[in-house]
Amino acid sequence: QGYEGLVEGGDNIKQANWLSVSNIIQLGGTVIGSARCKAFTMRAGRLRAARNLVEHAITNLCVIGGDGSLTGADIFRSEWAGLLEELVRDGQISEEVARQNCRLNIVGLVGSIDNDFCGTDMTIGTDSALHRIMEVIDAITTTAQSHQRTFVLEVMGRHCGYLALVSGLASGADWLFIPESPPEDGWEDLMCERLGE
Repeated sequence: QGYEGLVEGGDNIKQANWLSVSNIIQLGGTVIGSARCKAFTMRAGRLRAARNLVEHAITNLCVIGGDGSLTGADIFRSEWAGLLEELVRDGQISEEVARQNCRLNIVGLVGSIDNDFCGTDMTIGTDSALHRIMEVIDAITTTAQSHQRTFVLEVMGRHCGYLALVSGLASGADWLFIPESPPEDGWEDLMCERLGE
């Protein structure tokens, strides 16, 4: 469950093996879970996370996420030495344990369906999200044609119109709304005229 799992510890931290990841390649979403973690945004939450990592002798993290996750990873990395000092001072870990876990290595992978991060051609999640959208469009297209109806499809993307734009191009959509290019005044009439054609 992302940082929530780090902060809560317990059964959230367990060793993965081949059986943990077999037969999941075709699944959408994430099998390891995902959660927004308010506690990790505060030092006390990061201190608990550090304690849980040290308890399991984990000094390497692979953080998959967007802006919030990667920013959190950078803060955690920069505070690591101070967090260990505080754990030693509070008697939660020994100086020897702190020495053994003195370095925290972090690899950040951009995991977001938005595909709006600089430095990567395609973020993790974009391709599978686009395939799911196209499956839905393929399924409703025949229904729309047979009933001579117009269908409105909303896709994810929040502030990024990449999925909407690419799936609209791939499916031959007649009208498209994306946040990067808000509609101009009078768009309703133009859309109705297009659909009428």
